[in-house]
Amino acid sequence: MRGKEESMAKLNIVKVGDDTLRKVCRPVDKITPRTLTLLDDMIETMRDADGCGLAAPQVGILRRIAVIEVEAGEVIELINPKIIAFAGEQEAEEGCLSIPGRWGVVHRPKHVTVRATNRDGETFEISGSDLLARALCHEIDHLDGTLFIDKMVKEVK
Repeated sequence: MRGKEESMAKLNIVKVGDDTLRKVCRPVDKITPRTLTLLDDMIETMRDADGCGLAAPQVGILRRIAVIEVEAGEVIELINPKIIAFAGEQEAEEGCLSIPGRWGVVHRPKHVTVRATNRDGETFEISGSDLLARALCHEIDHLDGTLFIDKMVKEVK
C-alpha cells in the first residue's frame, strides 16, 4: 500500500466494443510492485465509478486480476481466480461498468467457491452467496472474455 501522501491513479474503464473485453487474460506468474499498484488503482477506479467489481481487462490489462467490494470496506483482491465449486441457482439484474446504461437479468449459481492468490502470493479460498456469488462469477467471466450481456436472459433497461 502506498503512503497517504501518494495518490493512486484512476484508470480508464474500457467500454463494450473494445476488443480487450473479448480476450482471454493471461495468468499472473509473479506478483510484482506493478501488480500491487494495479490492484490499488483498480480499487480506486471501481470505487470512483460506484461499482462493486472490476476486472483487469476492463482497464485494458489482459491479466487474470479482479477486485470486488460488495460490502463497503471489504475489498476482495483476486489474482488468478478459479471457480472450484458452485451450487444452487439465482436470477438477478446485473450491470457492468464497461456497459453503462444497460441492465439485464442473468442466471448464475446461488453459491460459489473461488480459489485465488492474494497480493502476498498466498493461495486462499472464498465462498459467497447471492450478490457476492454473482460478483465473483461476473468478474471471472471478464477474465475469459465473457460479458453479462452474453448470458442475459432478459434486458431490463
